[in-house]
Amino acid sequence: MKVFFNQLFDYNFYCNKKLIEACTALESVPPKSMALFSDVLNMHHIYNEYIDKGQPTYQLGQLHDLSTWGDVHYENQRNSFEITSATDDFDKRIDYEDAEGKLLIHTVQDLLFHIINESAYYRSLIEVDFKANGLELCRTDYMTYKK
Repeated sequence: MKVFFNQLFDYNFYCNKKLIEACTALESVPPKSMALFSDVLNMHHIYNEYIDKGQPTYQLGQLHDLSTWGDVHYENQRNSFEITSATDDFDKRIDYEDAEGKLLIHTVQDLLFHIINESAYYRSLIEVDFKANGLELCRTDYMTYKK
């Protein structure tokens, strides 16, 4: 399971880095794309904290300046790799309160997979926004990555 998640987080790291580089090269990033990628960063951070039983510093809807994306992204990835390295039981159940105060229970595996899946979903929404704004697409799907 560690190898599986490390591969997925490598993919996630590559795609987010590619998107950060593409946005940095733009004169202006569309506001919707800024909000969506900020939530990629926020969600990743929040779910890492749920697993680590920490208190999230970021919240969904919090905007990050483009100049900080790389650092936040790197820190999220580093934390996820620490989690996968330290985890022996990916079926371990984690109880946490979501942003609405609702008590939830999921496995470490579920929470880690959610980070990857939700990141891919948000990146696809950014691709749609790029296309709507006449910008070049980044192609961050998994099979493009594997080529």
